[in-house]
Amino acid sequence: MAYITRNTSGEINAFYETQQSAQQEYVSIDDLELIEFIKLSASHTEAKSALTISDIELVRVLEDLINTLINKNVIHFTDLPLAAQSKLSNRENIRGHLTSLDNLMADDEGLL
Repeated sequence: MAYITRNTSGEINAFYETQQSAQQEYVSIDDLELIEFIKLSASHTEAKSALTISDIELVRVLEDLINTLINKNVIHFTDLPLAAQSKLSNRENIRGHLTSLDNLMADDEGLL
């Protein structure tokens, strides 16, 4: 996720990880215009921020890839290093807990 502001010519002049104002526009971190802006004018801090945002999005892609490989029996969960097994299990548990909480909230909506 990236929130951008544009100058009067319609060019990107800044980007942020979180929305700072209602006038900002949301663009994907993979947006070609944003990537070009970062390459041409971004400071070291802005470039690191863009990489951090991209890393967060990439983590989910890698989780899905690992799960797909396991489901297709290309690899086994136990083939992964113990540290990777632990991290993936922890994330799956947290995601399952959040899903349970979301389901509880959805179930309660009709009671009030």
